[in-house]
Amino acid sequence: MSEIRPLDEPRLQPPGPPEIEVAANTRTLVVGPYLTRSTAAQASGAGEAQNLRSTTARLDEAVGLAAAVDLAVVQAIPLNLPKIRPSTYLGKGRVEEIAGLIKAEEIGLVVMDCALSPVQQRNLEKAWGAKVIDRAGLILEIFGRRASTREGTLQVEHAHLAYQKSRLVRSWTHLERQRGGFGFLGGPGETQIEADRRMIQERMTRIERDLDAVTRTRGLHRKSRARVPYPIVALVGYTNAGKSTLFNALTKAEVVAQDMLFATLDPTARATKLPHGETVILSDTVGFISDLPTSLIAAFRATLEDVIEADILLHVRDVSHADTEAQAEDVGHVLDELGIRSHADRIIEVWNKADLLDEADRTRLLNLSRKEGRTRNDHDSAAPVLVSALTGEGLPALTSRIEARIARSRSTFAVVLPPEDGAQLHWLYENTEVLDRREEVNGTLHLAVRIAPEKEPRFLNRFAGARHLHGAR
Repeated sequence: MSEIRPLDEPRLQPPGPPEIEVAANTRTLVVGPYLTRSTAAQASGAGEAQNLRSTTARLDEAVGLAAAVDLAVVQAIPLNLPKIRPSTYLGKGRVEEIAGLIKAEEIGLVVMDCALSPVQQRNLEKAWGAKVIDRAGLILEIFGRRASTREGTLQVEHAHLAYQKSRLVRSWTHLERQRGGFGFLGGPGETQIEADRRMIQERMTRIERDLDAVTRTRGLHRKSRARVPYPIVALVGYTNAGKSTLFNALTKAEVVAQDMLFATLDPTARATKLPHGETVILSDTVGFISDLPTSLIAAFRATLEDVIEADILLHVRDVSHADTEAQAEDVGHVLDELGIRSHADRIIEVWNKADLLDEADRTRLLNLSRKEGRTRNDHDSAAPVLVSALTGEGLPALTSRIEARIARSRSTFAVVLPPEDGAQLHWLYENTEVLDRREEVNGTLHLAVRIAPEKEPRFLNRFAGARHLHGAR
C-alpha cells in the first residue's frame, strides 16, 4: 500500500553518502598542515599518536590520495603549525594567504591533509570561497569508489553515514534558502536536519544488521575452508606496496593491480599450489595507511578477519620508498591492535619492488636481510625475502620460505608399506606430503611423509606402525 501524507508535507529522502561533488580534473590545492616536531612530541606525550614520517612523504601521499579520485592537483603546500586554531585549524594569516592563492589559481577544491571538525571545515569554506575536504572525507570518497563486494559496499556506506552525521549542519546549508518554508520555529532547516539525522541513524542500524549477516556468511566460508583444510597465507602491507601484484604473480589471478593508493579494497582469496605440491589459500587484503579514519578502522575490521585466522602473514613492504620503515611501523600498529605482531613466527617480511633499486641499495638490503636472519637465530626462515613481484625476481625463494614455515607446524613420519598395498599408498599421496620414497628389491616401500596437524589422528589410525621422525627439512 502506498504511503498517504498531507500534500504540504515534504517527502524526506535519506541523504546519500557525502561526496566531493566536483567533477574529475577539478583544480585542486593540497595543503599539508603538520604540527612542528616539538608540538607533535607534546601531543604524543599526552596520548596522541605521533606521525614519524617526513613532511615531504606525508604531502606526497596526500597528493596521491587526491590523484586516486582523478583530481587535478595544481599545487601542494606544506605548513608547519606551532598549534591548531579551534575555529579554522590554521592561523589567520595563513588563511588569508591561501585565500589569495585560491583566487589567483582559480582553485575549486582544497584538500586538507588533517582531520577537520565540522566548524573548521565550514569556516574555511567561507573564508576561501571553495569546497574544502579533509583527509577522512577524501579516503572515504576513495573507498566509496573502490568497494565492489556487498560487504565492502556496506562497510563504506556505514562509515560514510557516520562521517556525515556529524556534519549535517554543513551538508545541508542549502536549507538556509528555505526561510519561512514550513513556518517552524528555531531557525531555517532545523527540523529537516533532525529528520535527516534520524534517517541516517535508521539506515546505519539496518546496515549493521546486514553486516552481521555478511560476517556470519564469511564465518561459514572460513569453516568450510577449515574442513578442506588448507593453510591460509594472507598478504598485508601499506597501500601501494605491491600486494595485489604479488598476489597475481603467486596465483596467476587477475586482481586489479595499479600504481595507485587503494587500487583494491575488497579481500580476495585464491587456492594455489606451491612448488612441492602443497595447496594453500592466498588472501589479499586492503592496504593500510597512516591516520586512517577511526570509522574506517572499525568498518574494515571484518575484512581483516582472514589476517587474524591466517597461518602465515606475508608483510609486503615497498623497500624502494623513502619512508619504508615508517610505513612498516604503521602496519605494525594495526597488527598489534589485531593481536598478531606478538606471534612473529607467523610473519614473513617480503621486501618488494627490488626492480626499482640500484645496485648499491640492493647489496645493502641483501646484507641487512642476512643480518636480521642471524639476529633472529634462524637464518633460513626468519630473514626478509627481497623480491620483485613485477619481474618475478625472488619468488622461488619466497615460496620456499612459505613451505618451510608450513613445515614447522607439521609432523614427519616414516612409513613402511608392502608392495601390494596400493590403496594405502594412494591415501598417503592424497593426504600427506611425500618427502622421500625408497623401494627395496622385494618391492617394500619406505616413505617419509609430512602431514598437517588436523589430519594426523586419521593418519595414525591407518598407519599405527608409523615412526615419528625429527630434523626433517
